[in-house]
Formats: sequence, C-alpha cells, structure tokens
Amino acid sequence: MRLLITLLLALALLTALGSYAHWIEQRPSSHYLSDLRSQVALDIGEPGPRGNLLGIQPELFAADYQSLARLRLKLAAYLDHARDQGMLNERTVVVLPEHIGTWLLAVGEKEELYRAAERRQAMHWLAASNPLDFLAALLSAGSDARLDDAMLRTKAKAMARDYQALFGDLARDYQITLVAGSIVLPEPRVERGRLEIGRGPLYNASLVFDRAGNPLGQPQRYAFSAGALTTEAADAVQVLDTPAGRLGVLLGGEMHQLRQAHTGNGETIELLAIPSDLDSQTDDALFNQRLQNHGVRAGLQVHLRGRLWERNGQPQALAFDSGRSERGASEHGAQLINLWL
Repeated sequence: MRLLITLLLALALLTALGSYAHWIEQRPSSHYLSDLRSQVALDIGEPGPRGNLLGIQPELFAADYQSLARLRLKLAAYLDHARDQGMLNERTVVVLPEHIGTWLLAVGEKEELYRAAERRQAMHWLAASNPLDFLAALLSAGSDARLDDAMLRTKAKAMARDYQALFGDLARDYQITLVAGSIVLPEPRVERGRLEIGRGPLYNASLVFDRAGNPLGQPQRYAFSAGALTTEAADAVQVLDTPAGRLGVLLGGEMHQLRQAHTGNGETIELLAIPSDLDSQTDDALFNQRLQNHGVRAGLQVHLRGRLWERNGQPQALAFDSGRSERGASEHGAQLINLWL
C-alpha cells in the first residue's frame, strides 16, 4: 500500500510538472487594436540647414509590448507622420522617452501579464512563466529589493538584443539620429558595436543610434533602484557629436542632476535631450535657468504617455530654445514636439 501511494504521488507530481511545463511554452497572441495616430503639439521655429530636435511622446499600453513588431508598428507610425510633416532630414535628432526600452521585458509573455492590474502582479506572472531564467537572475540580484531586482534581470539579454534591433533599425530606416529613451539593464556596455550586459548592478541606460543604426559611444548610465523604480544622479554627462550639434542626454527628469554632473573633457553641451517617464515633472523657471547657465542652445524633455499597469499619465513636453521654454499641449494621445535649430 505504501508503495502504491508513493507511485500515485510521484505520478501526480510528474503530471503537475508536465502541465506547468506545457503552460510555460504557450504564448498565444491576442488581437489588439492600437491607436497609431499622433498630433503635432509643438512646432517651434522655421526649417533651416541646422536640422531639428524632434521629441516623440508615444501613448503606450502594456499590450503594445506583446511583440517587437507591434511596438515597431506604433513607433514607425509616429515617424511616418513626422516625415509627412517635413520634420525628418539628415540632421534630425529624435528623442524618445525614458523607460521605453525597460518594458521590453514584457515581449512575448503570457496574456495574464498584459491584463494585470498592477506592475508587481505582472512581474509575478513574468517570474512564473520564466522560472529558470528568474532563478538564475535571483543569484545575481542585489541585496536591496532582491525580488524586484531579479525580475528586471530575468530577460535582460533578450531585452538588450531587442532594444538594439528595434531602435537601431528605426534610426537606419528613417536616416535619423535617435536618442532611444532608456532601458534598465545590468552593467550595459557596447562591445564591437553590440549592446551587451554583465552581472553587476542595474543601470538606467540610454543609447544613441546614428543614421546607419549603429550605437554612438557608450550608454549614458545612471544607477537604478529596482524597488523604488528611481534613477540616481549621474556623475558625468557624455557628450556626443551629432549632425545637429554636440548632444547630452539627461535621465530621470531632475534638473539638479545637470548642475551636479560634469562633461568628460569639459566639453560644451549644445543640445540636451531629457527622456522622462510617466510621472516626472520639471519646473519651467528652473529648466530655463539650468540650461542657460550651462550654455545649452536647445533642449527637449519628452515623456512616456499612456497606461502601463497602475502607472498612467499624459504629461506635457517641455521645449527650450535660446533662453525661453514652451510646454506642449495637455490633450490625450501621442504627440510630436518639433524644435527647429
């Protein structure tokens, strides 16, 4: 009798494990109607030979990250609209918002993840459907907010690959310089033209792609707190040469970071891109003062819009040009923010 009970328990366990393994392998794709429209919220200045800064404030939802193709379709629709408006040329620098790459962790996941009411619940589904990768990530996770840290590492290698494929291809296909928002990865770096990851601390990192779709320099990295989802101030701001001028990228939406940071070789930042998240806000007067004090000629702060689980908002963009700033419209929906240089 004892042997029979043992065999029945073993059979039940094997059946449960088999059902779980089968569930993990299932990745059904649901139909989703995405709004591809965008409006021109700001168009400052007149076209000229110096190019332009073009900010895109996409309105994104969790289901937009179901596949890389779906996300590309939406971003390409915004760029198509900009091209139709005459806003793309060989000197255009396009700026995308903060964390647009972070949520690539949701690509190819279970339907339950996209339908979750809260981010933490969605991350539990992520761990459940990627158990081996999650356990491996847990070994590399930091001591602070260990589970949150591990969840952000679970698909880091695939995220880095998808980030470069998506934004590098968009830069090449539209012949633009592209500030690809940001992505949270462990020790991101560029080696032989590829975005690679390590096993060390998490960083909120932004990469800029040139008109050929290749990375410009190394990622601009900021230490990142997984538990609070916050970006810490950077010690230095990288300056990149672009067709429109010397460009700096500032993450986190906090203007005091510009005062604390320095450029690598005392270089002057002519253009400043400030990719920001759903809930970051900047004081207009402080924005003007900081940029003028640092000799910045023009700058754009663009935000992620839409709803990603419980986090949602429709923040306004902020454009700076020769000592004055102007906010974008507050209407819902995706927006284009154009600043002729």
